Amino acid sequence: MSMMRRFWLGMGGVAAVLLLYFTLTLPDVSTLKKQNPVTTAFMVRDPGLPLQIWVPYHQISPYLKEAVVLAEDARFFQHGGFDLRAIWEAVKRNWKEKEWKWGGSTITQQLAKNLYLNPSKNPMRKIREILIAWRLERHLSKQRILELYLNVVEWGKGIYGIEAAALHYFGVAASQLSPAQAAKLAAILPSPRYFQQNFHSPFLEQKAA
Repeated sequence: MSMMRRFWLGMGGVAAVLLLYFTLTLPDVSTLKKQNPVTTAFMVRDPGLPLQIWVPYHQISPYLKEAVVLAEDARFFQHGGFDLRAIWEAVKRNWKEKEWKWGGSTITQQLAKNLYLNPSKNPMRKIREILIAWRLERHLSKQRILELYLNVVEWGKGIYGIEAAALHYFGVAASQLSPAQAAKLAAILPSPRYFQQNFHSPFLEQKAA
């Protein structure tokens, strides 16, 4: 057997062991069908008492749901948990910039990260994120995934979930958000803590528009 063939066989074995390890240590997501998470990995990392008020899917403005899907994951209702096209584009961009900065994450992947992981761009963490996202898609409906995401995602330091965000930024319930307000909250999501401090910046206004 040639050295090159032994090398690739060895790499295949390592990959198989890693995949088995990740699979055996993944969280049980089936409980999320009926149970709302009390806390998340991101909340635990946040010092102080996070503000979160859970609201069911039907009490969230339809404008907000549409704005977040369009801004964060336009193919959310078509993919199975991860978007290969978006991941490939992120890989090419990371390679070009010589930095593991872009992830091409879907809403399902972001939910997995918020619930169970950390914000690191480490490739090993990314594999866990993809595997958990795959499990979420197998056990939960798209509506439930979006409901969970909108209720746990960070909208600023100590602000988790759309109800807390709507009250903090606009003084209204999540069900009462207007199209303009929904668009602005969706525009915050990639960098919530930065835009919390720059909520009236021209850049954010342009992005929301």
